[in-house]
Amino acid sequence: ALAIAAGSDADLAMRLAIAGAALLIALAALPYLGLSPTVEAAPVDVVSPMSPAGRRITTRLSALFLVDAIGGGFLTTAWLSGFLVERFGASLQALALLFAGARALNAVSHLGAAWLARRIGLVNTMVFTHIPSSLLLLTVPIAPNFTVAAALLLLREGLVEMDVPTRQSYLMAVVAPGDRTRANGVTSLVRMAGWTIGQASAGIVGQAGLGLSLMIGAGMKIGYDVLLYAAFRRVRPPEER
Repeated sequence: ALAIAAGSDADLAMRLAIAGAALLIALAALPYLGLSPTVEAAPVDVVSPMSPAGRRITTRLSALFLVDAIGGGFLTTAWLSGFLVERFGASLQALALLFAGARALNAVSHLGAAWLARRIGLVNTMVFTHIPSSLLLLTVPIAPNFTVAAALLLLREGLVEMDVPTRQSYLMAVVAPGDRTRANGVTSLVRMAGWTIGQASAGIVGQAGLGLSLMIGAGMKIGYDVLLYAAFRRVRPPEER
């Protein structure tokens, strides 16, 4: 957005943005090089199978995370950008500034999630921030203009990521230490599969209108939150017992 505002060619600006993103991702690897070996778990000679309790919890959470991830596949930045361009004729500059603000709010919300989880619990934080964010998203397709739609999206982005650190913390807390690596691996794989399914489905549904994709994705996420609360509201991590 800054390059375009400075008069650069739009194509050149996009190339610079992609190159800059690649550089920043590469630089993000550097802090890991400074980690001490003491952060690693103690090695074991025999790898034991996942405990029955850990398998049950991981299976149930994976099924729920699959629903959430499929819904998320309908709500990618690309789909949101396409909708805003199609519906309101949004410019590249406006979209760049909007999503820069959205990512900043995402980052700040992670800090807010930790504060809130200490007061109302991890599951409550996941559910009671996620549902309002999806309800806000449902109003975007009926917004009268880009300004209103952008404001609704920014409000949504201030809430939608609060479930990410709390979800990860919850998973690690409700399974035994020996099950954590497998549980994290399985749920991450399931979420990636869900995103793939969701994005492929969004491409089909999007033929009928990008706004429909947004509503389906938001509806699926609300369904996930309701099911998560029903299934896990009484399964508390150790620090909440």
